[in-house]
Amino acid sequence: MSAGVELDNVTMEFGSFRAVDNVSVNIQPGEFFSFLGPSGCGKTTILRMISGFIQPTKGLVKIGGKDMQGARPNQRPTALIFQNLALFPLMPVWENIAFGLEVRGVDKAKRRARAEELLRLVDLPDAADKRVSQLSGGQKQRVAIARALAVEPSVMLLDEPLSALDLKLRQHMRAELRAIQKRTQVTFIYITHDQGEALAMSDRVGVMSHGKLQQVAVPQDIYNNPANGFVASFVGENNILSGDITGEEGGLVSFATPSGTFSARLGPGVSKGAKARLFLRPEHARLSTEAGKENSVPVEVTDVAFEGNFISVHSVDAKGQTYISEARNDGSAVIPGRGDKRHIVFEGQHAVLLTGDISAKDVDE
Repeated sequence: MSAGVELDNVTMEFGSFRAVDNVSVNIQPGEFFSFLGPSGCGKTTILRMISGFIQPTKGLVKIGGKDMQGARPNQRPTALIFQNLALFPLMPVWENIAFGLEVRGVDKAKRRARAEELLRLVDLPDAADKRVSQLSGGQKQRVAIARALAVEPSVMLLDEPLSALDLKLRQHMRAELRAIQKRTQVTFIYITHDQGEALAMSDRVGVMSHGKLQQVAVPQDIYNNPANGFVASFVGENNILSGDITGEEGGLVSFATPSGTFSARLGPGVSKGAKARLFLRPEHARLSTEAGKENSVPVEVTDVAFEGNFISVHSVDAKGQTYISEARNDGSAVIPGRGDKRHIVFEGQHAVLLTGDISAKDVDE
Protein backbone atom coordinates (compact mmCIF):
# COMPACT_ATOMS: atom_id res chain seq x y z
CA MET A 1 0.00 0.00 0.00
CA SER A 2 1.13 3.55 -0.69
CA ALA A 3 1.31 6.31 1.90
CA GLY A 4 1.26 10.07 1.78
CA VAL A 5 4.19 12.17 2.96
CA GLU A 6 3.72 15.49 4.72
CA LEU A 7 6.48 17.99 5.37
CA ASP A 8 5.30 20.51 7.94
CA ASN A 9 7.52 23.62 8.15
CA VAL A 10 10.65 21.48 7.82
CA THR A 11 14.00 23.21 8.31
CA MET A 12 17.49 21.66 8.21
CA GLU A 13 20.50 23.54 9.51
CA PHE A 14 24.13 22.46 9.46
CA GLY A 15 25.74 24.84 11.93
CA SER A 16 24.99 28.35 10.67
CA PHE A 17 24.06 27.11 7.19
CA ARG A 18 20.37 26.54 6.45
CA ALA A 19 20.08 23.86 3.74
CA VAL A 20 16.28 23.59 3.84
CA ASP A 21 14.25 26.61 4.83
CA ASN A 22 10.73 26.14 6.23
CA VAL A 23 9.40 23.75 3.58
CA SER A 24 5.79 22.56 3.74
CA VAL A 25 4.21 20.22 1.19
CA ASN A 26 1.64 17.44 1.28
CA ILE A 27 2.41 14.54 -1.10
CA GLN A 28 -0.61 12.34 -1.74
CA PRO A 29 -0.64 8.51 -1.53
CA GLY A 30 0.15 7.01 -4.94
CA GLU A 31 1.45 10.31 -6.32
CA PHE A 32 4.57 10.72 -8.48
CA PHE A 33 6.07 13.87 -6.98
CA SER A 34 9.36 15.44 -8.08
CA PHE A 35 11.58 17.95 -6.32
CA LEU A 36 13.27 19.94 -9.09
CA GLY A 37 16.10 22.41 -8.70
CA PRO A 38 19.78 23.20 -9.31
CA SER A 39 22.58 21.41 -7.51
CA GLY A 40 22.73 22.51 -3.90
CA CYS A 41 19.15 23.77 -3.57
CA GLY A 42 18.30 21.39 -0.71
CA LYS A 43 16.33 18.70 -2.54
CA THR A 44 18.57 15.76 -1.57
CA THR A 45 18.57 16.98 2.03
CA ILE A 46 14.77 16.70 1.95
CA LEU A 47 15.04 13.13 0.68
CA ARG A 48 17.45 12.23 3.48
CA MET A 49 15.04 13.66 6.06
CA ILE A 50 12.13 11.65 4.66
CA SER A 51 14.22 8.47 4.64
CA GLY A 52 15.42 9.05 8.20
CA PHE A 53 19.16 9.39 7.60
CA ILE A 54 19.03 12.87 9.14
CA GLN A 55 16.51 14.49 11.49
CA PRO A 56 15.16 17.96 10.71
CA THR A 57 16.29 20.84 12.90
CA LYS A 58 12.70 22.07 13.01
CA GLY A 59 9.35 20.87 11.73
CA LEU A 60 7.73 17.48 11.21
CA VAL A 61 8.01 14.68 8.68
CA LYS A 62 4.90 12.52 8.57
CA ILE A 63 4.46 9.32 6.54
CA GLY A 64 0.98 7.86 6.36
CA GLY A 65 -0.10 10.43 8.93
CA LYS A 66 2.47 9.23 11.50
CA ASP A 67 5.16 11.52 12.90
CA MET A 68 8.57 10.05 12.00
CA GLN A 69 10.50 11.93 14.69
CA GLY A 70 13.15 9.53 16.07
CA ALA A 71 12.30 6.71 13.63
CA ARG A 72 15.40 5.17 12.06
CA PRO A 73 15.57 4.42 8.30
CA ASN A 74 14.78 0.71 8.81
CA GLN A 75 11.71 1.66 10.84
CA ARG A 76 10.16 3.72 8.05
CA PRO A 77 7.99 2.38 5.18
CA THR A 78 10.40 3.79 2.60
CA ALA A 79 12.92 2.46 0.08
CA LEU A 80 15.73 4.57 -1.34
CA ILE A 81 17.31 4.18 -4.78
CA PHE A 82 20.70 5.87 -4.95
CA GLN A 83 22.36 7.47 -7.93
CA ASN A 84 24.96 4.66 -8.13
CA LEU A 85 22.32 1.89 -7.62
CA ALA A 86 24.64 -0.08 -5.24
CA LEU A 87 23.89 -3.51 -6.73
CA PHE A 88 25.95 -6.50 -5.55
CA PRO A 89 28.15 -7.65 -8.47
CA LEU A 90 28.84 -11.17 -7.12
CA MET A 91 25.17 -12.06 -6.63
CA PRO A 92 22.83 -13.15 -9.42
CA VAL A 93 20.03 -10.75 -10.23
CA TRP A 94 17.35 -12.58 -8.24
CA GLU A 95 19.47 -12.56 -5.07
CA ASN A 96 20.09 -8.83 -5.49
CA ILE A 97 16.36 -8.28 -5.61
CA ALA A 98 15.62 -10.60 -2.68
CA PHE A 99 18.42 -9.35 -0.43
CA GLY A 100 16.10 -7.31 1.78
CA LEU A 101 13.82 -10.32 2.19
CA GLU A 102 16.77 -12.49 3.22
CA VAL A 103 17.68 -9.98 5.91
CA ARG A 104 14.10 -10.29 7.17
CA GLY A 105 14.37 -14.08 7.40
CA VAL A 106 12.18 -15.05 4.43
CA ASP A 107 13.00 -18.57 3.17
CA LYS A 108 14.77 -19.11 -0.13
CA ALA A 109 11.84 -20.47 -2.13
CA LYS A 110 9.64 -17.52 -1.25
CA ARG A 111 12.48 -15.09 -1.95
CA ARG A 112 13.04 -16.60 -5.38
CA ALA A 113 9.31 -16.51 -6.19
CA ARG A 114 9.03 -12.87 -5.15
CA ALA A 115 12.12 -11.92 -7.16
CA GLU A 116 10.74 -13.56 -10.30
CA GLU A 117 7.39 -11.83 -9.79
CA LEU A 118 9.13 -8.46 -9.58
CA LEU A 119 11.30 -9.21 -12.61
CA ARG A 120 8.12 -9.74 -14.60
CA LEU A 121 6.80 -6.45 -13.25
CA VAL A 122 9.86 -4.54 -14.49
CA ASP A 123 9.88 -6.46 -17.79
CA LEU A 124 13.00 -8.58 -17.15
CA PRO A 125 11.44 -12.05 -16.90
CA ASP A 126 14.53 -13.98 -18.06
CA ALA A 127 17.18 -12.17 -16.01
CA ALA A 128 16.91 -13.98 -12.65
CA ASP A 129 20.14 -15.98 -12.96
CA LYS A 130 22.20 -13.39 -14.81
CA ARG A 131 25.05 -11.49 -13.20
CA VAL A 132 24.77 -7.74 -12.76
CA SER A 133 27.73 -7.32 -15.13
CA GLN A 134 25.67 -8.91 -17.93
CA LEU A 135 23.00 -6.21 -17.75
CA SER A 136 22.75 -2.92 -19.61
CA GLY A 137 22.46 0.37 -17.77
CA GLY A 138 18.70 0.47 -18.18
CA GLN A 139 18.33 -3.13 -17.01
CA LYS A 140 20.36 -2.34 -13.88
CA GLN A 141 18.01 0.54 -13.17
CA ARG A 142 15.05 -1.83 -13.34
CA VAL A 143 16.74 -4.35 -11.05
CA ALA A 144 17.36 -1.58 -8.50
CA ILE A 145 13.67 -0.66 -8.65
CA ALA A 146 12.65 -4.30 -8.26
CA ARG A 147 14.95 -4.68 -5.23
CA ALA A 148 13.42 -1.62 -3.61
CA LEU A 149 9.89 -2.91 -4.29
CA ALA A 150 10.70 -6.33 -2.80
CA VAL A 151 10.34 -5.05 0.76
CA GLU A 152 6.92 -3.58 -0.14
CA PRO A 153 7.60 0.07 0.70
CA SER A 154 4.78 2.59 0.91
CA VAL A 155 7.07 5.32 -0.39
CA MET A 156 9.85 5.02 -2.99
CA LEU A 157 12.60 7.66 -2.80
CA LEU A 158 14.72 8.16 -5.94
CA ASP A 159 17.82 10.36 -5.87
CA GLU A 160 18.65 11.29 -9.49
CA PRO A 161 18.74 7.62 -10.57
CA LEU A 162 18.94 8.37 -14.31
CA SER A 163 21.73 10.95 -14.29
CA ALA A 164 24.46 8.49 -15.34
CA LEU A 165 22.54 7.22 -18.40
CA ASP A 166 22.83 8.51 -21.95
CA LEU A 167 20.04 10.67 -23.40
CA LYS A 168 18.11 7.98 -25.30
CA LEU A 169 18.21 5.58 -22.37
CA ARG A 170 17.14 8.32 -19.94
CA GLN A 171 14.14 9.08 -22.14
CA HIS A 172 13.24 5.38 -22.29
CA MET A 173 13.62 4.96 -18.53
CA ARG A 174 11.37 7.95 -17.85
CA ALA A 175 8.53 6.05 -19.47
CA GLU A 176 9.54 2.83 -17.67
CA LEU A 177 9.57 4.51 -14.25
CA ARG A 178 6.24 6.18 -14.85
CA ALA A 179 4.68 2.90 -15.98
CA ILE A 180 6.06 0.96 -12.98
CA GLN A 181 4.80 3.62 -10.58
CA LYS A 182 1.32 3.52 -12.07
CA ARG A 183 1.24 -0.30 -11.97
CA THR A 184 2.35 -0.51 -8.33
CA GLN A 185 0.60 2.67 -7.10
CA VAL A 186 3.51 3.21 -4.68
CA THR A 187 4.17 6.85 -3.81
CA PHE A 188 7.28 7.99 -5.74
CA ILE A 189 9.32 10.98 -4.58
CA TYR A 190 11.88 11.82 -7.22
CA ILE A 191 14.87 14.17 -6.98
CA THR A 192 16.24 15.74 -10.16
CA HIS A 193 17.87 18.82 -11.66
CA ASP A 194 16.57 17.80 -15.11
CA GLN A 195 13.40 19.70 -15.96
CA GLY A 196 12.54 17.26 -18.76
CA GLU A 197 12.44 14.34 -16.31
CA ALA A 198 10.33 16.23 -13.81
CA LEU A 199 7.81 17.54 -16.33
CA ALA A 200 7.47 14.26 -18.22
CA MET A 201 7.01 11.89 -15.28
CA SER A 202 5.42 13.77 -12.42
CA ASP A 203 1.87 14.29 -11.24
CA ARG A 204 3.16 17.40 -9.46
CA VAL A 205 6.50 19.18 -9.27
CA GLY A 206 8.04 21.22 -6.45
CA VAL A 207 10.66 23.70 -7.71
CA MET A 208 13.36 24.59 -5.17
CA SER A 209 15.99 27.29 -4.87
CA HIS A 210 18.23 28.31 -1.93
CA GLY A 211 16.50 25.80 0.34
CA LYS A 212 13.03 27.24 -0.29
CA LEU A 213 10.12 25.70 -2.15
CA GLN A 214 9.34 28.22 -4.88
CA GLN A 215 6.26 26.61 -6.44
CA VAL A 216 4.30 23.34 -6.26
CA ALA A 217 1.99 22.61 -9.19
CA VAL A 218 1.19 20.22 -12.01
CA PRO A 219 3.83 20.26 -14.79
CA GLN A 220 1.68 22.32 -17.17
CA ASP A 221 1.29 25.11 -14.59
CA ILE A 222 4.97 25.05 -13.67
CA TYR A 223 5.81 25.72 -17.33
CA ASN A 224 2.91 27.92 -18.43
CA ASN A 225 2.22 29.82 -15.21
CA PRO A 226 5.48 30.13 -13.24
CA ALA A 227 5.16 31.70 -9.79
CA ASN A 228 8.25 33.89 -10.08
CA GLY A 229 11.30 34.72 -12.14
CA PHE A 230 13.36 31.84 -10.80
CA VAL A 231 10.81 29.19 -11.79
CA ALA A 232 10.36 30.77 -15.24
CA SER A 233 14.10 30.93 -15.91
CA PHE A 234 14.95 27.49 -14.52
CA VAL A 235 12.15 25.58 -16.25
CA GLY A 236 12.52 26.04 -19.99
CA GLU A 237 14.06 28.76 -22.16
CA ASN A 238 12.96 32.39 -21.98
CA ASN A 239 13.55 35.75 -23.55
CA ILE A 240 13.97 38.10 -20.57
CA LEU A 241 13.65 41.88 -20.78
CA SER A 242 14.05 44.38 -17.92
CA GLY A 243 11.95 47.51 -17.64
CA ASP A 244 9.17 49.33 -15.82
CA ILE A 245 5.38 49.05 -15.75
CA THR A 246 3.96 52.30 -17.16
CA GLY A 247 0.22 51.76 -17.63
CA GLU A 248 -2.71 49.40 -18.07
CA GLU A 249 -5.01 48.71 -21.00
CA GLY A 250 -7.50 45.94 -21.78
CA GLY A 251 -6.41 43.59 -18.98
CA LEU A 252 -2.72 43.91 -19.93
CA VAL A 253 -0.09 46.38 -18.75
CA SER A 254 2.44 48.46 -20.66
CA PHE A 255 6.05 47.58 -19.97
CA ALA A 256 8.73 50.06 -21.01
CA THR A 257 12.16 48.61 -21.88
CA PRO A 258 15.21 50.02 -23.66
CA SER A 259 14.06 48.04 -26.73
CA GLY A 260 10.53 49.48 -26.73
CA THR A 261 7.24 49.41 -24.85
CA PHE A 262 5.36 46.12 -24.87
CA SER A 263 2.03 44.86 -23.55
CA ALA A 264 2.15 41.92 -21.16
CA ARG A 265 0.16 40.25 -18.39
CA LEU A 266 0.97 40.53 -14.71
CA GLY A 267 2.31 37.38 -13.05
CA PRO A 268 1.40 36.18 -9.54
CA GLY A 269 1.81 38.85 -6.87
CA VAL A 270 3.20 41.48 -9.27
CA SER A 271 1.87 44.99 -8.61
CA LYS A 272 1.96 47.86 -11.05
CA GLY A 273 4.76 49.63 -9.22
CA ALA A 274 6.97 46.56 -8.85
CA LYS A 275 10.37 46.07 -10.43
CA ALA A 276 9.72 43.19 -12.80
CA ARG A 277 11.06 41.43 -15.84
CA LEU A 278 9.22 40.36 -18.98
CA PHE A 279 9.42 36.62 -19.72
CA LEU A 280 8.59 35.30 -23.19
CA ARG A 281 8.95 31.65 -24.25
CA PRO A 282 10.80 31.13 -27.57
CA GLU A 283 7.82 29.22 -29.02
CA HIS A 284 5.72 32.38 -28.58
CA ALA A 285 8.27 34.68 -30.26
CA ARG A 286 7.48 34.78 -33.98
CA LEU A 287 9.88 36.03 -36.64
CA SER A 288 8.19 38.20 -39.29
CA THR A 289 9.29 40.24 -42.29
CA GLU A 290 6.87 42.98 -41.18
CA ALA A 291 6.29 44.79 -37.90
CA GLY A 292 3.42 43.50 -35.79
CA LYS A 293 0.46 45.54 -34.52
CA GLU A 294 0.92 44.75 -30.82
CA ASN A 295 4.43 43.77 -29.68
CA SER A 296 7.18 44.06 -32.26
CA VAL A 297 10.88 44.87 -32.33
CA PRO A 298 13.28 44.91 -35.33
CA VAL A 299 16.17 42.43 -35.03
CA GLU A 300 19.07 40.97 -36.96
CA VAL A 301 19.50 37.22 -37.10
CA THR A 302 22.81 36.16 -35.52
CA ASP A 303 22.58 32.35 -35.58
CA VAL A 304 20.33 29.48 -36.67
CA ALA A 305 20.57 26.21 -34.71
CA PHE A 306 19.03 22.98 -35.99
CA GLU A 307 17.66 21.09 -32.96
CA GLY A 308 15.97 18.18 -34.73
CA ASN A 309 12.23 18.59 -34.20
CA PHE A 310 12.54 22.38 -34.10
CA ILE A 311 14.85 25.14 -35.33
CA SER A 312 16.14 27.77 -32.91
CA VAL A 313 16.80 31.25 -34.33
CA HIS A 314 18.95 33.69 -32.35
CA SER A 315 18.73 37.43 -33.03
CA VAL A 316 19.65 40.80 -31.53
CA ASP A 317 17.99 44.23 -31.59
CA ALA A 318 19.58 47.69 -31.91
CA LYS A 319 20.00 47.96 -28.13
CA GLY A 320 21.90 44.67 -27.88
CA GLN A 321 18.99 42.70 -26.40
CA THR A 322 19.15 39.08 -27.55
CA TYR A 323 16.16 36.92 -28.49
CA ILE A 324 15.49 33.27 -29.22
CA SER A 325 12.56 32.17 -31.36
CA GLU A 326 11.58 28.66 -32.39
CA ALA A 327 10.08 27.20 -35.55
CA ARG A 328 8.80 23.66 -35.97
CA ASN A 329 10.85 21.54 -38.35
CA ASP A 330 7.79 20.54 -40.37
CA GLY A 331 8.71 22.19 -43.68
CA SER A 332 6.20 25.02 -43.32
CA ALA A 333 8.47 27.65 -41.74
CA VAL A 334 10.70 29.93 -43.79
CA ILE A 335 14.00 29.98 -41.92
CA PRO A 336 16.10 33.16 -42.24
CA GLY A 337 19.85 33.21 -42.63
CA ARG A 338 22.47 34.85 -40.49
CA GLY A 339 22.42 38.65 -40.99
CA ASP A 340 18.80 38.77 -42.22
CA LYS A 341 16.59 41.58 -40.92
CA ARG A 342 13.34 40.54 -39.25
CA HIS A 343 10.90 41.55 -36.52
CA ILE A 344 10.28 39.63 -33.31
CA VAL A 345 6.49 39.66 -32.89
CA PHE A 346 4.52 38.31 -29.92
CA GLU A 347 1.13 38.58 -28.24
CA GLY A 348 0.81 40.31 -24.89
CA GLN A 349 -1.02 37.37 -23.31
CA HIS A 350 2.05 35.20 -23.93
CA ALA A 351 4.42 37.65 -22.20
CA VAL A 352 4.34 37.58 -18.39
CA LEU A 353 5.84 40.02 -15.89
CA LEU A 354 7.48 38.35 -12.90
CA THR A 355 9.61 39.37 -9.94
CA GLY A 356 12.28 37.44 -8.05
CA ASP A 357 15.85 36.31 -8.49
CA ILE A 358 16.54 34.41 -11.72
CA SER A 359 19.92 33.07 -10.62
CA ALA A 360 20.37 29.31 -10.27
CA LYS A 361 23.50 29.75 -8.18
CA ASP A 362 22.98 27.87 -4.94
CA VAL A 363 24.96 26.41 -2.09
CA ASP A 364 26.09 22.84 -1.51
CA GLU A 365 23.54 20.34 -0.22
